[in-house]
Amino acid sequence: MARPASSISNVPVLCVGNLIVGGAGKTPTAVAIAKIARNMGLRPGFLSRGYGSNVAAPTQVDIKQHSALDVGDEPLILALYADTVVSPDRPAGAVLLEEQKVDLIIMDDGFQNPSLHKDYSLIVVDARRGIGNGFCMPAGPLRADLRTQLAAASSFLMIGQSSAGTEVVRRCARIAKPVFSADIKLRKQKNFNGMEVLAYCGIADPAKFHASLTQAGANVAATRNFHDHHPFTVEDCRELMAEAAAKRLKLVTTEKDSVRLVRAGSVQQELRDASQVLHIDLEFENPKLIEMAIEDTLQNASKTRLRKT
Repeated sequence: MARPASSISNVPVLCVGNLIVGGAGKTPTAVAIAKIARNMGLRPGFLSRGYGSNVAAPTQVDIKQHSALDVGDEPLILALYADTVVSPDRPAGAVLLEEQKVDLIIMDDGFQNPSLHKDYSLIVVDARRGIGNGFCMPAGPLRADLRTQLAAASSFLMIGQSSAGTEVVRRCARIAKPVFSADIKLRKQKNFNGMEVLAYCGIADPAKFHASLTQAGANVAATRNFHDHHPFTVEDCRELMAEAAAKRLKLVTTEKDSVRLVRAGSVQQELRDASQVLHIDLEFENPKLIEMAIEDTLQNASKTRLRKT
């Protein structure tokens, strides 16, 4: 992380990253930032590596044609809200977004990758998980040395409330890094109250999904957990539908899992049609602070590009 970035985009870059492996809430955070940016009169675009994708060159996501096997699951969700480019080469992806006339690049993940200069890095922390045991992989969940990561961040976003996040807040206070607050909210949708469900998912933190379903009023009678970004096979789908039918349960999954079933095959589509989707949104405690973070991104970009010239 100490290496200098090799490329500076002509478009301001706001990176949404995290400290540890696994889900922290980066994608819903990126979507929520894009909504605020649009309300500020900006045209945001998303840049993603596209974990699990098959793209070799920068590719603009088309939700009417692409599948998760093509571009990854999270980009399919991001593309519902703004222009989204998937690229293993992040500087090249930034160029493609610039060609789409976006004026703010929101980079989903990539905080530890030095290839593209970040004008602002907002680090998402799940308050329930914090930094785990504080060790780097493989001994712990940290992606890199904690002190180095804290120094490189612009600010932190604590999602939820739990004692596990206290250590991060304490360390941020020591180095005068701002800490914002947010929470995951269930989107108003189908009434899950009293529903007996089989909850299945392939995400980093299944317990969070199960807790959200319980919060929505569902009775989680059975669960099937797969590894993160799991590509559902025909056998997986048939087993899930058979178990739900045998136990007379409703199938429920996450939005991220649902998009992985799109254009994946006829049996996968059958499972998708048979499943309810629990939609969530991220709500900032103080959206004005996020507006200020976006403004800081633009100002930092202007200063960086002046020095470049």
